[in-house]
Amino acid sequence: MTTDTLVPVFAALGDETRWSILAALGEGDASASALAGRLPVTRQAIAKHLAVLQEVGLVEPIRVGREVQYRVLGKQLTDTARRLDAIGAEWDRRLAAIKRIAEGL
Repeated sequence: MTTDTLVPVFAALGDETRWSILAALGEGDASASALAGRLPVTRQAIAKHLAVLQEVGLVEPIRVGREVQYRVLGKQLTDTARRLDAIGAEWDRRLAAIKRIAEGL
């Protein structure tokens, strides 16, 4: 996962409403109408937020009869978490090197 893919994901997750939608979908698939019933946001706004989440690969639409429901895609979240872990490990390595140098003085 490159910075080119991380930035849009973080931009999508940085919005409180999208975060709430993603958390709600973590409990189970739901339509925009169902999400609007659970969150203090209109169905139209939910649909726009879902489009952003879909664009960055965090959710996918699935047709259930005549209804379109949305489901969380764990792969993108897992990839993002792995990238953050790698960044954290690199910082830990750098800080340990600084500590060794400082203690050697």
